[in-house]
Amino acid sequence: MKAALYVRVSTAAKSKQGDIINYIQNPDVQEQPLRELIAHRGWDLYQVYSDRASGAKAKRPGLDALLADARRGLFNAVVVWRFDRFARSVKQLVLALEEFQVLGIDFVSHQEALDSSTPMGKAMFTVIAAMAELERSLIQERVIAGLAYAREKGTKSGKQVGRPRKIFRRDTVLELRSQGLSWREISRRVHAGITTVRRAVQDGRTVARPT
Repeated sequence: MKAALYVRVSTAAKSKQGDIINYIQNPDVQEQPLRELIAHRGWDLYQVYSDRASGAKAKRPGLDALLADARRGLFNAVVVWRFDRFARSVKQLVLALEEFQVLGIDFVSHQEALDSSTPMGKAMFTVIAAMAELERSLIQERVIAGLAYAREKGTKSGKQVGRPRKIFRRDTVLELRSQGLSWREISRRVHAGITTVRRAVQDGRTVARPT
């Protein structure tokens, strides 16, 4: 069983004491207990991946390398200190756990005592995934309801959702065309596309066109 460790500390906060720079956040604080955990289980250490970056950053070199190696099947387990050291959101955590599950990789969080290799850990993962799915559904429902209300009632400014529509008359286009104007010039004057103007004449009807 090969395990990959992932540790992350935020951008270093430094305080100088003479010639000594004291790093308040030390990755060893996370790494050492993780080494002890996998040693206790009899697992081999494949590699330690680390980042010194804010958890809000979408791209982290250490995490990106871990995920790339996971997809190559280079280890069987990922061990982290805590959820928030690994993922910046519940959504990112669930997506990563789902991918690990497909790849046959166990996930262990030291502080939350989550271990997807155990029945209890699998149950906890199911709950986390269900809550994340519920959150996505609620957000989607609110967006749809908000758009429907805005279309019906208008926005706070009193304007309807979407671009205003401009009406041009077919006979106006015909008149301009009879004067020898090109389709490009006509479309410029009626503020509509060339294809729309030509189709209006061919169809023999007045066309509404978004501006």
